[in-house]
Parts: sequence; structure tokens; C-alpha cells
Amino acid sequence: MVMVVNNNTNSTRQVILVMLKKSQQLTVSEIAEQLEITEMAVRRHLQGLEKEGLIESRLERQPMGRPTHKYSLTLKGEESFPRNYGNLSLEFLQDLEQLSGTEMIEKLFEQRRERLLDKYSTAVTGSFEERVETLARIQNESGYMVEVEKQDDGTYRFVEYNCPIAQVATAYPVACTCEQKLFKSLLDTDEIEREECMAKMDTAGCVYVLKEKSKK
Repeated sequence: MVMVVNNNTNSTRQVILVMLKKSQQLTVSEIAEQLEITEMAVRRHLQGLEKEGLIESRLERQPMGRPTHKYSLTLKGEESFPRNYGNLSLEFLQDLEQLSGTEMIEKLFEQRRERLLDKYSTAVTGSFEERVETLARIQNESGYMVEVEKQDDGTYRFVEYNCPIAQVATAYPVACTCEQKLFKSLLDTDEIEREECMAKMDTAGCVYVLKEKSKK
């Protein structure tokens, strides 16, 4: 069956990802045949997708002739397709709350906070500014889309434009409370104020004001 696509580059790239999702692995010639475009054009799209880490290739030897490159999705490529993790996690938490009560939910998030603290405490070190920068990097790597700006008064405006656990945090505000406690521990300061929270109001992001601990 021939798949028909338009001339839009992004659409063609997306179609290639879908083809690889369905077929698991394909060669350049197989993709070109299905899309009815040249192999040169296919290679250009594949180079872009490979550069973004969405696909990978491996050399497969043939009984006769030259070895052939076969392309497949990477884990990042697989994750580019819609997932329902948020709903699933929320349903699990709701079931757990029904079985064991609210206190168990709070313990669960507190345990998560302790696990993250153990994981990151050795990395978040140095001056307060260095700690803030490292924390921003860690959150970015987890998908929070962080932007940090140092204010004239020496505080830091720490904005998370995305929340990977937004659905869960909306239903269970303890998730936000534990995040704030985690920040306090990692930054070694009690002076952290959350000005805005996506889980509580219609805002563009979660906004924290971070202040270094007062020196006595």
C-alpha cells in the first residue's frame, strides 16, 4: 500500500517515524518505495531524524551483495508517540487512596522526594548560584523547561514552563509541596517561595523565588 504525503518536510518526517513504528525497521529503498520519493530525499530526512536522536541505523550483512543499513526508532523516537502515563499514574494513585487512604499517598510522595534527594544531592553543590544552575539543569533534563533569572535583590526567579506530572499534581497538591521541600534541601535554604503553580491556577508556569540562606 502506497502512503500519500504532502510536500511538507515535517509531515514527511512524521510519516517516516510512523512507518518505522509499524514496521520496526526499514531500509532507505523500502522507505523511498512506499513514499514514492527519491532515495536521496529519504536519506536527507533520515539524517535529520538521526541527528535528533529519534532513529538509529545498523549495518546488516546480506547473503549476496553489499551490506544494507536498516533504520529503526530509538527510545526517544518511541517516546515521541502519544503516551497515557499521566492518566495511568493518576488512576493508580486514586486506587491506592481508596485502598489505603490519603496518608499513604502523602508517604508515597515523601518517599519519592527522599529518593530524588539521594539521587541529586551529590551533584547539587558549590555556591548558591551554582546550586541553582545545577538544579535548573536537572529539572530541564526531566522535562520541566526551566528558565532562571537573577533579580536585582540577589534572589532568583525560577520558572518551570512545563510540568510532566501536571495531572497528578492537580489532583494531589502534595506533589508540589514535596517539590518545594526538595528544592529547599538541595539548595540548602528555607527561603523559597512559590508564587505561581500550574496545578492550582491557570498560569504559564510554576514560579519560584529562590533566596540564599541568611548568613549568621
